[in-house]
Amino acid sequence: MQNTVKQSVHFTGVGLHSGAPVRMTIQPASADYGIWFRRTDILIGDAMIPARWDAVEQTALCTRIVNAAGVSLSTIEHIMAALAGTGVHNALIEIDGPEVPILDGSAAEFVRAILEAGLVAQHAKVRALQILKPITVRRGEAQATLTPADGLQIDFHINFEDEAIGVQDKSLAMSNGTFVRELCDSRTFCRKADVDAMHANGLALGGSLENAVVVDGEEVLSPGGLRHDDEAVRHKMLDALGDLYLAGAPILGRYTGIRAGHALTNELLCALFATPGAFRVVECDAVTAARLPGVGVHLAEMPAVA
Repeated sequence: MQNTVKQSVHFTGVGLHSGAPVRMTIQPASADYGIWFRRTDILIGDAMIPARWDAVEQTALCTRIVNAAGVSLSTIEHIMAALAGTGVHNALIEIDGPEVPILDGSAAEFVRAILEAGLVAQHAKVRALQILKPITVRRGEAQATLTPADGLQIDFHINFEDEAIGVQDKSLAMSNGTFVRELCDSRTFCRKADVDAMHANGLALGGSLENAVVVDGEEVLSPGGLRHDDEAVRHKMLDALGDLYLAGAPILGRYTGIRAGHALTNELLCALFATPGAFRVVECDAVTAARLPGVGVHLAEMPAVA
């Protein structure tokens, strides 16, 4: 069955790039509604933006979507990951600014609030995209691939010069609450030199040591250090789940990311939908639905740090 939130879920915080305060509310929605955002600060014209792969505007630092009227919303990847990872298929997300609040830099606060509010099962079957043949996109040394699999599997490889990150690999089947237990509390990360450069150019003004893992060589500058030894690759997997949910339905397939980012994952979805015979839409029976990321998730599975 499809799910929506049982009641409205509220968040307040600041935008990562602007540093401006923002309020956001997840509202229940009817079956087959999908995920939509509404900019409540836009009073004239179309304020509705679909959470969909073909609404993505390419950016290097986050995932931004834009509607036909040019109204955009940035940094949606963490809330999209939270919705995918808790099994929310239908929701209207109202927000009074151009960026989703960064909160602690992970998806944990979104996940906790959704699970505390609870979900409502709807009388409509979940439809998923079943990958039928391999699709790969590349940019330099970066690569993203989708291949057939019974459920959603995410494999990721990263390689950074900073010793605090270095080379990290991780592979997880995303069924049975794996996202909530293993990934949702992993924060975005960056190098101190990059933070300084962004601040100098008026970017990431809402970023701080409290909402990102900041590294400088072998040193982790954020208070309390890492939540996981491999927090960086876990966060990349979190981002990938959120970006893949822009397909408009859960994916049954294996995603492999090698130094991949937001833009490359979206390019992969574009290639998927442009390739005849690469996928089919299936109605999930009980066995297939049980393999989806949000099925059987409980609040008690939240990491203690979150």
